[in-house]
Amino acid sequence: MTIFITIIHIIVAISLIAIVLLQSGKSAGLSGSIAGGAETFFGKNKGRTIDAILSKWTSVAAVVFIVTSLLLALLR
Repeated sequence: MTIFITIIHIIVAISLIAIVLLQSGKSAGLSGSIAGGAETFFGKNKGRTIDAILSKWTSVAAVVFIVTSLLLALLR
């Protein structure tokens, strides 16, 4: 059981790192703020932008990472 949770924990940790690295920075400069503002202001699908999807997946991966960390701590 511990080995299975450890494998899941490692996969979630690597995916969390990848998801965070895929997100665009908040300080993208003037051109990034203008383009990003136009995309979210005029876009019909505000929740379906790449940044919104990555933000949701970051939250999910973080919760799974915390749960697997707690399970590993309790099992050892």
